[in-house]
Amino acid sequence: MTTPTLCPACGAVNGCTLADPRTAAQACWCFSVSIDPAVLQALPDELRNKACLCPRCAHVDEQLRNADAP
Repeated sequence: MTTPTLCPACGAVNGCTLADPRTAAQACWCFSVSIDPAVLQALPDELRNKACLCPRCAHVDEQLRNADAP
């Protein structure tokens, strides 16, 4: 069973604002990055489309750092 607030690949907190009712009205971090479709395809079928990946497993850490840079 997957939990919406946990990354299906590693089990860490995924930071998905949409999965948390307290922050569901805010834009999620994933709205500002481009996730390689191959990363999503690498997930087993039973884990795909059940919960968001964390930034590390989505391989977007650098994109997020660059977005925060002045």
